[in-house]
Amino acid sequence: LHIDQEPHNYVLFAHCFTCTKNLLAVKQISRGLIAHGFGVLRFDFTGLGESEGEFSESNFSGNVEDLQAAADFLSAHYLPPAMMVGHSLGGAAVVFAAAEIPSVKAIATIGAPFDPGHVKNLIKSSLQEITEKGVARVNLGGRDFTIKKQFLDDLESQSLLETVRNLRVPWLILHSPQDEIVDIKNAETLYKAAFHPKSFISLDGADHLLSNIKDAAYVGRVISEWASRYLEQPKVNDLHSRFQVVASLDGDTGFTTQLKIGKHSYTADEPTEVGGNDFGPSPYELVAAGLAACTAMTIQMYARRKNWKIPNVEVHISHNKTHAEDCEDCDSPSAKIDTFQREIKITSDLDKKQISRLLEIADKCPVHRTLHSQTQVITKLKP
Repeated sequence: LHIDQEPHNYVLFAHCFTCTKNLLAVKQISRGLIAHGFGVLRFDFTGLGESEGEFSESNFSGNVEDLQAAADFLSAHYLPPAMMVGHSLGGAAVVFAAAEIPSVKAIATIGAPFDPGHVKNLIKSSLQEITEKGVARVNLGGRDFTIKKQFLDDLESQSLLETVRNLRVPWLILHSPQDEIVDIKNAETLYKAAFHPKSFISLDGADHLLSNIKDAAYVGRVISEWASRYLEQPKVNDLHSRFQVVASLDGDTGFTTQLKIGKHSYTADEPTEVGGNDFGPSPYELVAAGLAACTAMTIQMYARRKNWKIPNVEVHISHNKTHAEDCEDCDSPSAKIDTFQREIKITSDLDKKQISRLLEIADKCPVHRTLHSQTQVITKLKP
């Protein structure tokens, strides 16, 4: 889940054959979806990763059932999945599962085969042993797996193209022309069998597992943008004002406040312990952030004018209310004053005298001066 908002739609992710939910590509694609406001459920199929059960006793039909169970979990605890994403054989499983899950309004598959039986190509050296003995130990991706004949028999019984022809949801097919595990012709076959609306994106240069993090990140962004055309998403208020900052808070959103600061959009909130959702910094944290940024900018600006090289400056700030040093009645709430604790880390080869001067300059940053000066807030009712 994204830490800055409630998800507008939920996505169910199916990983590739013998992979796990923690495959780098799976995590990176999920991050791309999350960054666009989706909630993502990725899980391990039976007998893989952290899931219980024996992989040797599982089969493709069981993977489809796992997806249906995961969809039921989302429906019971969050919202029904609006989109499903599947990688490789997980993409084939997604097609079958989507046909049985009414809430799914869009699917995206990555390097998916048109025939689940393509797995036989990965274990062709062991096919004879499996046929004769009913079971074989197979090494895939550096790991050993026990595969039984019932797994292959189940794959043979699946008719993916028939399901594709009857599927009536928008579909995005992503595939690499250089895929050496699942040939690009699989994407062509799937695309021809599917009904519109359907889309194809070529992942030129990518390998089957999307081991290059840039390829996986690209896939996450593309799926997110494509899905926005088919999945309903809440309209974000476009805040306009002649003022520098605008804050907008609805009556049913707790303290989660939309901000427009100059040309930039942000979210402010309060911690959960005081009734907020913690989807953004609190108002005091925003004030502290302004002081921290202003301090860093002022120090670097002064150093550049002096031709002092400072590779990096860090400003750490916390805000709280503490007793005034000379308070006469320290038990009174009015005896407490706002206090900003500030620590500055300067990475440089400057001498002590130069560093001392920079600390003096830090106290002269505009925001620091504003906090120390008498200010006024003039309030009017906006028509």
